[in-house]
Amino acid sequence: MGVSIPVPVSGAALRAGVLEAVVLGGHLLLYPTGIRPEKPAATGGKDLGRPPVLLVHGFTDNRSVFVLLRRTLAAGGRRHVEAYNYSPFTRDLRVTARHLARRVEELCERTGQERVDLVGHSLGGLVGRYFVQCLGGAARVRTLVTLGTPHSGTRVAPFMDAHPLVRQMRPDSEVMAELRAPAPGCRTRCVAFWSEFDELMDPTETARIEHPDLRAENVQVTGIGHLALPAHPAVTAAVRRALDGPAPAALASLGDSASVA
Repeated sequence: MGVSIPVPVSGAALRAGVLEAVVLGGHLLLYPTGIRPEKPAATGGKDLGRPPVLLVHGFTDNRSVFVLLRRTLAAGGRRHVEAYNYSPFTRDLRVTARHLARRVEELCERTGQERVDLVGHSLGGLVGRYFVQCLGGAARVRTLVTLGTPHSGTRVAPFMDAHPLVRQMRPDSEVMAELRAPAPGCRTRCVAFWSEFDELMDPTETARIEHPDLRAENVQVTGIGHLALPAHPAVTAAVRRALDGPAPAALASLGDSASVA
């Protein structure tokens, strides 16, 4: 199943490039504010009627990338939202996924909830999927949303293959082989946002989830690059709707800008 969210632009590629530059500038300013891990907040046992949301950033990034998305998801006190910072020195996606598993358990215990929603940007989405699919995380994760995540591996930037994490994101890596393996009984709902202007996805369709055992919905976004995915209002609103209920019905509420592919 696929959903398309076109963003009306003229000269889409140029517009996406300009938007990326603007988002990059803003993110560089905010980056220092997200270096330190977030201190988990007390929830006071308040049940907001929705699972808490945990945001997971991408490679060499931190939680500051989610400033706008977090504001959208938490608007009106509708849900409890936290961000997870993993170490910038991590060298193994699988180790990070195990750390994420502990953070999810802690969040469930602190909020009194049995399941959480995960939203991951880029590598963060891959960490979340590995947890769900390979480490039993489906029992704890209701919905996994990924933004520009190389689900089938990316061939971009071959000069960075010296970094072990980059090698794990290659199509022929052991991690990708594990994610291609059967995953019977996985009950987590997966929603993958992808864009044809995502410069870090090679090919761009790698940001789609194509697995016969997963409940996957792929949402195509037009006119938006990699860095802008967690910041663009059309995407943040669609993520909120995806977490509010099953797609594509929830996403279709965007109006004429959304259509089922």
